[in-house]
Amino acid sequence: MSKFVICLFRLVSHLPFWMFFILSDLEYLLAYHVLRYRRTIVRRNLTSSFPEKSLKEIVAIEKGFYHWFCDYFFETLKMLTMSQEEMLRHIEYHGVEAVEDCFDRGQDCAAILGHYGNWEYLSATPLALKRHPDTPVGLIYHPLYNKTFDQLFIDIRQSKKGVCIPKQQILRFLVTYRREKRNSLFGYIADQGPKWENIHLWLPFLGHETPVFTGAERIMRKMHNAVFYVDMERLARGRYRCTFKPISDDAANEEPFAITRRFFALLELSIRRDPQCYLWTHNRWKRTREEFERRFEIKDGKVVPRKTTTPA
Repeated sequence: MSKFVICLFRLVSHLPFWMFFILSDLEYLLAYHVLRYRRTIVRRNLTSSFPEKSLKEIVAIEKGFYHWFCDYFFETLKMLTMSQEEMLRHIEYHGVEAVEDCFDRGQDCAAILGHYGNWEYLSATPLALKRHPDTPVGLIYHPLYNKTFDQLFIDIRQSKKGVCIPKQQILRFLVTYRREKRNSLFGYIADQGPKWENIHLWLPFLGHETPVFTGAERIMRKMHNAVFYVDMERLARGRYRCTFKPISDDAANEEPFAITRRFFALLELSIRRDPQCYLWTHNRWKRTREEFERRFEIKDGKVVPRKTTTPA
């Protein structure tokens, strides 16, 4: 059944973009007006992130988000069967020369990005490398519970020469590439909401005190990576511009959390430029600092539950 479903998606991916956009418009009507998919969460996220905007402006952003969100699915599915030449007509890469300069020096690189624009398109970055076309490039991902869709997204991400590594295995792969004297570039999607026990840093982000992951930065520091922020801009339906912006020449030389702070500041600038292209369906601010401090404490660098005293 899994192979059948993946073959079916592969067949569908041969449809031209104009047909995909018709399907996407129909999906928008279903998701937004009929199923009202996560509209409560999206509205709450938007109104709390942009308190200066009127309800009319919020609704316009909301509808634009759902239109883009539906496009994202079909744009990503299309990657299965797009040729390399067609792929490069749908995404422009800028700043990759600076990445290749690092490879010339023998230095590995890390790209840090959020759920903004079509982040799946980053897996096509190997097509933009001119001087180092065989360099391992890929995305670190969290495996999906549904094995069929997990395999589908692996196939999509690896269809344009990218490498797809589960997050639990990334350090082992980086060390192996280092031993083989092969430079690498891996992308970390770093704006997910951490679990309570993984919260080590709170940052101001879109008007909220936000708990953030710091594991990506720890890996970058350990590997002495040059770090780049990936700024994605949506040029039109199915077309994006991807710009690699330097954050650090060597993560190991930075103060703790400096890279994470710079990333979230840059990501907020991208979102405010065009808020429709951010993944607003996630309930990012469900964990609060007040609850964290009430329930947990940090001992020896680890988050542990607070001990409750039993009344005598």
